[in-house]
Amino acid sequence: MSWQEAWHEIFNFQDYGALLALVRNSLVAGAVLGLVGGLAGTFVVMRDLAFAVHGISELSFAGAAAALLAGVSVAGGSIAGALAAAGLIGVLGAKARDRGSAIGVLMPFGLGLGVLFLALYQGRSANKFGILTGQIVAIDTPRLSWLLATSAVVLACLAVMWRPLAFASLDPDVAAARGVPVRALSPAFMLVLGLAVAVSVQVVGALLVLALICTPAAAAVRVTASPVLAPLLSAALATVSVLGGILLSIGSSIPISPYVTTISFLLYGACRAAGAVRARRGWTAPRGARPGTVPT
Repeated sequence: MSWQEAWHEIFNFQDYGALLALVRNSLVAGAVLGLVGGLAGTFVVMRDLAFAVHGISELSFAGAAAALLAGVSVAGGSIAGALAAAGLIGVLGAKARDRGSAIGVLMPFGLGLGVLFLALYQGRSANKFGILTGQIVAIDTPRLSWLLATSAVVLACLAVMWRPLAFASLDPDVAAARGVPVRALSPAFMLVLGLAVAVSVQVVGALLVLALICTPAAAAVRVTASPVLAPLLSAALATVSVLGGILLSIGSSIPISPYVTTISFLLYGACRAAGAVRARRGWTAPRGARPGTVPT
């Protein structure tokens, strides 16, 4: 394949207007997922849970593959798998030092189950591939309703627990002394994170969900130390990544995920460069610039 043919395969804008109408639901889903992923990702970075996101996505993949094999709702299977993973990580990894090993045990188990279920599935190969890498035209109206309802639950939970969770994430000892239920917040957030991962898998796939949940938040804390601006910027960057990926992939035979991950990475690079320029000019981010936390 020549480079011209490869370029045409990656970027093809023939009949773009007609194709755009086919992904209307996906654009709505992408905007909602950008908001959910960006806000949830703020706490993922604060609490150093990037590895947990990957572990949850593997069992979400297994749940979706099991549902595909059984002929039931793939979205429901994805959510069930993600919640099971989040609950197990919350129980087995109650202490931070135990979390990594617990996730390391669950990840290959979930991936192995998913591969088994897909191997047994005799339907269209596109359905198998879509679970891993995402699909832009698979968001029909019933599936969009599932996604919107689940996203509303995630956003409502985040709104309720935002302030105590932020306090507990930044300084758990002081938060506990002030009466914040630190121990209860940790598993509660893991379940909310499980829902956020499950809905994100519906668009970007199980393998690349980190680009939606983690990368935008990691980029945001490179340029702002504000506890208000950081989550807003994270949500904006996640939304741009998803919608930009959808719009670029419409006329292509390439899955959506490479476009989303590339845009997300480029935005992170730009934010990191901007943060470096600010640092040379005397700006220093406190604890939040360190991976795993968010500035106060």
